[in-house]
Amino acid sequence: MDFGLKYVARHLLFILLVAILCLIFLAIGLMLGYSIFGQGDNPFAILSPNKWSDIFAKFTG
Repeated sequence: MDFGLKYVARHLLFILLVAILCLIFLAIGLMLGYSIFGQGDNPFAILSPNKWSDIFAKFTG
C-alpha cells in the first residue's frame, strides 16, 4: 500500500466529492418535497434562510 501524501490527498478529495454530492442531492430532495409533494409555490423558497427560520420557529414554539 502507498501511504504517501498522494494517497491521503486522493482519499480526502474523494470524501469531499461525496460530501458535495450529498449536499446537492439533499437540496434537490428538499426542493422536490416542498414544491411537488408539499404543494409549495416556488421550489427555491425552501433554500432561503427565512423559510428555515419559520420552520424552526414552528418546532421550538
